[in-house]
Amino acid sequence: MAKKIPMRQCVGCGEMKNKKEMMRVLKPAEGPVVLDMTGKKNGRGAYLCMTRECLQKARKNKGLERSLKMTIPDELYENLEREFEEDVRR
Repeated sequence: MAKKIPMRQCVGCGEMKNKKEMMRVLKPAEGPVVLDMTGKKNGRGAYLCMTRECLQKARKNKGLERSLKMTIPDELYENLEREFEEDVRR
C-alpha cells in the first residue's frame, strides 16, 4: 500500500502541498513565534510555501494571524522574512 503523503495548506496562497515542501511558522506555548524548519517542534503551526510572495500574501490577508490565533506585529514579519532569506540561502 502506498504511504500517505501529509498535505498542508499555505496560509499565503491557499494551495495544498506536500508538508516537506513547506516551512512551518510556529507559535510555541512560551516565547515568540519562530520558523520551524524541522516541522517537529511542539506548538501551534501554520504552513507557508517556500516563496517570499506567499509570506507577503499571508501578511496581507492575515493568514498567519488567523492560523495562529494572535495578532502579529510588523517586526515579527520582518524577522520571519530575514530568517526565511537565511534558510533559502542554505
